[in-house]
Formats: sequence, structure tokens, C-alpha cells
Amino acid sequence: MIKINDVCVGKEEIEAIEEVLKSGILTDKSGMGPKVLDFEKRYSKFVGAKHAVAVSSGTAALHAALLAADVQPGDEVVLPSFTFAATANAVTMAGAEPVFADIDRDTYCIKPESVESVLTRKTKAIVAVDIYGLPVDLDPIIELAQQHDAVIIEDAAQSHGAMCRDRMVGSTAHMTCFSFYGGKDMTTGEGGMITSNNEDYVSALRMIRTHGEERPYWVTRLGFNYRMTEIAAAMGTVQLEKLPSFLEKRRRNAEMMTEQLSTTGKLILPKEPEGLKHSWYLYTVRLRGANAGKRNKTVEKLEAKGIAATVYYETPVHLQPLYRDRLGHRKRALPETEKAARQVFSLPIHPKVCPEDVSYIAENVKKVIA
Repeated sequence: MIKINDVCVGKEEIEAIEEVLKSGILTDKSGMGPKVLDFEKRYSKFVGAKHAVAVSSGTAALHAALLAADVQPGDEVVLPSFTFAATANAVTMAGAEPVFADIDRDTYCIKPESVESVLTRKTKAIVAVDIYGLPVDLDPIIELAQQHDAVIIEDAAQSHGAMCRDRMVGSTAHMTCFSFYGGKDMTTGEGGMITSNNEDYVSALRMIRTHGEERPYWVTRLGFNYRMTEIAAAMGTVQLEKLPSFLEKRRRNAEMMTEQLSTTGKLILPKEPEGLKHSWYLYTVRLRGANAGKRNKTVEKLEAKGIAATVYYETPVHLQPLYRDRLGHRKRALPETEKAARQVFSLPIHPKVCPEDVSYIAENVKKVIA
């Protein structure tokens, strides 16, 4: 089976972890052990941000960022529904109301016009999600946020190394949240990072990840145990060094896939708009004119051929039971979100996919949809 994503680790990661184990320093109660501090420094330099704060997961990064932005009960946070539920769950965990906006039909990223239509005086933050590795064009979102005095949090869980208008993802939003889950472009097993240029947010984030302590045993705000371990940070430092080569292989595979699938008129292939640079976390195609049943049968047939085609995201967040029923979002239609959810599926292009695999995948996709 050609997996939809695969972990790419080698002897370098093993040696880095062994070094931590031999040192006896596995974690630090302040969240700032030597490996964590080194990883933060290297990551902030990589994305071009002044600061980086390492945490235990991408979800922890989102939750901590919302708390650092002082999002509270009674506030509204605008976000797309075409994303993993963690984005909305973090808003709910902060006590705020998720308000879902629709997506652009070509990029699958949140649509500025839809964001503008749902902004109110209660809007405290906008969470812009980079989907499939393609970053949101933040410029129009920034303009809207400034007009409404809202904080911009970029959910960059899938877009390590992506770029927007010659700016690296992680250098522009008030806070940018990354995930290092096992299937991501780079991994620490589990882990997350928040980058920011704002000293106040960074100070708050460092307290939030360590039980809200301003100094040891002196709690000044609500916080959690969101610390990253030294083992995870050591692994992350090695993975960060390898990230450019990972991204190069993903891009190579994406370009090959596009070339080989371009002859079929039944698929809408992923785009890389001018000014945006994809990280190619996922290669997502759209079965033109299909319903969910036809799309799902296509995926099943590919799986039978040993190709782990996968649907992200079959049920948008606003139609998930928690948000549909408990929060009453069933009445808000998001036509582009719901249409994409019925038609898209993703194909493997991770670094372990070789050119022969790309040809095999493309050949079978064309046969199945013929």
C-alpha cells in the first residue's frame, strides 16, 4: 500500500534522541530545556519570525494562541469549516463561539468576502487555515482584521515551509500555529510551535504552556501543561534540517502528478496561485461534477489497487454533530465548503513516493475515473 503520508526518519533522529536519553534531561518544568530552546531558535530563524514557542501539539498551539489573544466567553472567532475539527475545538475550549466562513472554490482556503460577511462587534479573532499545504493569502484578511481590531491566528499545521508574497508562513500573522504530528511535512511524533513577532503574545504563550506560571509556583493566568519534551525537540531540530529536501521531493512528485493527470478532463487539479508557494502536504484533486457516493467509490477502487487515496474533509466541521446540533450551525449554508467536501480526494506525494509510484498512481487514477 502506498500510504497517504509516511514518517521519514533516519539514524540522525535516533542519535539525537539517544543523546537526550543519555543526558538525563528529558523535560524541563519551565518548558525551556536546552533542546527546546535550540529548536525554538532554529525554527524562528527558519520562518523569519522574532520568536517561536514550542508546545506539545498543534491543538495546544491553537488553544494557547487563542488564550494569549485574550479570547473569552462571549467572543466570536471566525474560521473555515473546511478543516480538521481541532481548529474549531480550540475555539470552543477557549469558551468562544466559532463562526464559520466559506472557502474559495479554487484554493479551498477561507474566502475574504465570506469572512467579511460574518464579522461583528463580537469578533475577537480570525483563524486563517492553510489547507493541504497551500497558504492563505493573508493580505486581504489582515485588512479586514485591522478594520475590526481582530487578532489573526494562522493555522499552519499543514504548511511548513510554504510562502505567501515572498514571506515565509509563520512570519506575518499575529501568531502562527504549526503541528509536528507524525504525518506532517516534518514531525516530532507529537508537538507544535507558535511563532510571533509580538513580545506580549510570546510572554503570555510561555506562561500558558506551563500552568500559567509567571515564575515557578507563581500562577498569574490560566495555563496548562503544554510543554514540549526534550526528546521531541531534539527530533524536531533534525527534521527541520531535512525539511527543505522533504519539500523538494514533495514538489517534484506534485509536478509529476500534475503532468500525468493533466490529460484527463474529469479532474480539477490543485493550483498554486501567483504569489503563493505550496508545501504540498497533500495533493488534492476534485472529481468534476461528482457526488459523495461517486467520489467515495473512486477512492475505494484506488485503495483496492494499493493506493491510499484519502478524503480530507468528508464532513465539514459545521456539519459535525457537536457543531450542527449543540451550537446550531445547521442553518448556515456554506455552499463551496459543502461542494468541495463531496468531490475532493487526496493522493500520496510524500518523500517516500518515488517517480515509479507517481506513474502507478496516475495511471490507476485515470483508469478508475475513465
